[in-house]
Amino acid sequence: MIIETIDSPAGLRDLSVEQLEILAREVRDEMVRVTAKTGGHLGAGLGAVELTLALHRTFESPREKIVWDVGHQAYPHKLLTGRRERFETIRQLGGISGFLSRDESEHDAFGAGHASTSVSAALGMAVANELRGERTPVVAVIGDGALTGGMAYEALNNAGQMTAPLIVVLNDNAMSISPNVGGITRYLNRIRSNAQYNQLKGLTEAALERLPAGDYLVEIGRRMKDGFKEFVVHSMIWEELGFKYLGPVDGHDLPTLLETFAQARRMLAEWRKPVFVHVVTEKGHGMPGPDPSRQGWHSVSAPSSSKPVGPKYQDVFAQALITLAGRDERVVAITAAMASGTSLDKFQQVFPKRFFDVGIAEQHAVTFAAGLACQGLRPVAAIYSTFLQRAFDQIIHDVAVQDLHVVLCVDRAGLVGEDGAPQHGAFDVGYLRMIPGMILMAPKNGEELRDMLWTAAQQSGRPVAVRYPRANVPEESLPARGPRILEIGVAEQLRAGGDVAIVALGTMVLPALAAAEQLAQDGISATVVNARFACPLDERVIPGLARSVGRIVTVEENVPMGGFGSAVSECLGRHQLSATPHLRLALPETFVTHGKRDELLKLVGLDTAGIARRVLDWVKTQQRQDIHQRQFS
Repeated sequence: MIIETIDSPAGLRDLSVEQLEILAREVRDEMVRVTAKTGGHLGAGLGAVELTLALHRTFESPREKIVWDVGHQAYPHKLLTGRRERFETIRQLGGISGFLSRDESEHDAFGAGHASTSVSAALGMAVANELRGERTPVVAVIGDGALTGGMAYEALNNAGQMTAPLIVVLNDNAMSISPNVGGITRYLNRIRSNAQYNQLKGLTEAALERLPAGDYLVEIGRRMKDGFKEFVVHSMIWEELGFKYLGPVDGHDLPTLLETFAQARRMLAEWRKPVFVHVVTEKGHGMPGPDPSRQGWHSVSAPSSSKPVGPKYQDVFAQALITLAGRDERVVAITAAMASGTSLDKFQQVFPKRFFDVGIAEQHAVTFAAGLACQGLRPVAAIYSTFLQRAFDQIIHDVAVQDLHVVLCVDRAGLVGEDGAPQHGAFDVGYLRMIPGMILMAPKNGEELRDMLWTAAQQSGRPVAVRYPRANVPEESLPARGPRILEIGVAEQLRAGGDVAIVALGTMVLPALAAAEQLAQDGISATVVNARFACPLDERVIPGLARSVGRIVTVEENVPMGGFGSAVSECLGRHQLSATPHLRLALPETFVTHGKRDELLKLVGLDTAGIARRVLDWVKTQQRQDIHQRQFS
């Protein structure tokens, strides 16, 4: 097999086009074989195989940088850059990342787990090359889904006015995770589908090449071509931005791709302008079935031997929101290109006119929600924790400062599993609870998630956030009653004990409760409290536990700095109880790797056994210190 002989992109340069086409089939077969075992992002990569081969055949990575947006499209890149033998470990604990990682390979020019970053990063690299007196090209590969993100246009607007040796390749497969939305998508559809333009453009260019020599006639020919292009396509936004445009090109035609990228190199040298190459691919290309680009090919799941005990939190959220919207016509739902990921596609089916997918544009999503709230609606924006980070300023400036009732449903809060460090929702407690007026809740199970959503909908004049994990709800939590409104800032005591009080937030409540059972076997009696609220805190229960029990442990699936444990420490300080012994269990102050969620919780000591072990060691140390102090007092 040819694929077994390729250890680096340099190995592609001695292959014929026919051999490259055989290699493309082998790369697809390997991707399908491995992801059937491990799970992973399959569809975009299948569509980018020929594109990857052509890029690595034309450009000399790592000297000539190729910057991939996100990484979903970069599985072929990983197979061709020395990671084939470890490809079966992708997204597994201790294995290679599912995204790009500068620590993993010199061919990964820039790490990325969020969309729309590639052009900015590549432009920075290209400008650095230019400042060193080099014209070494840098290539940014960005998907059309990522073009719905505003950061991409900020970068394109900047790049078009510069002379840096930048080539932007648009991998246009008409999809991100969900079907793309918006005006840019309609514009790309028009270009893709305009067969008349694509056919006649080639004839026009061929005719121009046969014109007699002479500056005057060449200029006439150039104007003829430009005028024809404007007549058929109306306007080429990329050239208006300052790029030289090539395309659209069939992304599965290797000879054409190789010729196009060679032409892009020549244009960089000739025009000293950035070049934009529009490549049309098919998501899921090569997979059987009538529609390989369908959403199901975006990501595939590894087979599981264990049966989920309950529905996903996101599904409980969606069903609760549908019920809520059925009773309150002011409720509307917003997502940022994650309709299926948040399960809001279910809401869309029931209330299509009250559902809004704004594309990969989290900043816009939050301010759009603020505008809806200004007019008396009750917007619910479901955004992954890691992506909501991008809208931090909008939450403050456009929502909180104006006392607007926007409900933020923070999906994928905590460890997300195989997607790893770029996607873990490890920071939202800290960056949300610091905002004045914010209500931040976290449910212990599916029933409580439903209660919190209904509670959030009843507030007015302040933002509300509900964080929940990428996980299945525990079996015992399946809703068995109607939703109820929770009292803001009131915790729930689940167990009484006199040796230590464990105050847990959200996903950590049930493991803490199970840990208390284990502690009882070791002679440690533990109170367990479901905090429910990270802000405002229960200013009655927490000081009361400090006075009555005397030792407090906080447990959260968030980084410790500024998190829930910090909030409890601040509360103790407000009540002159800072001397209370306080153990804070949280995610480590490092970026957690990738692996199955259960594996990662065990790795960081936030599973039941880890919580029990750490609390036991701490309490015994505290008890020994108490005995020592009494002996010498």
